[in-house]
Amino acid sequence: MTTHAADALHAANRRGVLAISVGMASFVANDALVKHVSETLPASQLIFLRGLMASLLLLAIGRAMGATRRLADLLDRRVMTRAGLDSLGTVTYLLSLFHIPLADATAINMATPLVITLLAVIAFREQVHAVRWLALAVGFTGVLLVVQPRGAEFSGYSLLCLGGTLFHATRDFATRLIDRTIPSVLITLSTAIAVTAFAGVWSLFQEWAPVQPVQLALLAAASVFLSGGYFLLTVAMRAGEMSLIAPFRYSGLLFALVLGYAVWGHVPNAWAWLGIALLLGAGLWLMRAPAAR
Repeated sequence: MTTHAADALHAANRRGVLAISVGMASFVANDALVKHVSETLPASQLIFLRGLMASLLLLAIGRAMGATRRLADLLDRRVMTRAGLDSLGTVTYLLSLFHIPLADATAINMATPLVITLLAVIAFREQVHAVRWLALAVGFTGVLLVVQPRGAEFSGYSLLCLGGTLFHATRDFATRLIDRTIPSVLITLSTAIAVTAFAGVWSLFQEWAPVQPVQLALLAAASVFLSGGYFLLTVAMRAGEMSLIAPFRYSGLLFALVLGYAVWGHVPNAWAWLGIALLLGAGLWLMRAPAAR
């Protein structure tokens, strides 16, 4: 690899890491808002309302960026496949989130980088250095120390959350297969539309509850965070090396722990703090680890 190519790859990796880190913070903020609203509104209804607002917001952004001239790209087979995977992952993840703690759901979702790395090796033949494999293992060990799973905690909803994680990992992998000329905002819009449509059909089989202004305001804020998270995740998955960028999803757990303390007063115990240290160390290690054998 030439010096110029190496510098370009390093810059792409930095963009991807920044995008996925901020994106994960946005997703955690969205999750917290939606989890709060789920206490008073049916799941299908709140997902539909949030999705509708997110779709309108993204449509407006796409129009401002001039991307709506290419709305036909929404019917691209790979774009539609990605949107379908995301709608399945979103619904299964949110259903579990409504029944288990925010930090636990976020931590289970942290298995995504392992799946993405395996897919990157199998499909793209990315040469992953042994140091990166070790860093991934250290980071996931940190996740387990934070969650500290015990028998009673692995309910059906935890398994449902894991199913959502598998869908999301496949979605992130599918993002890499989409034509790079298709604007990221349109890919993001396709996801929002698919989730909204899925929830809309689902809501036909549930009774709707009256919506209060404060609930709408919270869902509007959630839609902003969700749209930002979708967009940044799309940007991250189209930049640099997947095996390096994907593990920075672990930052989402740190955001969830901070938010849990700020809002609900949850304080990690000693084992959880050790897990946080391992997560941070693994992330910094991955930034310096060599790309290939």
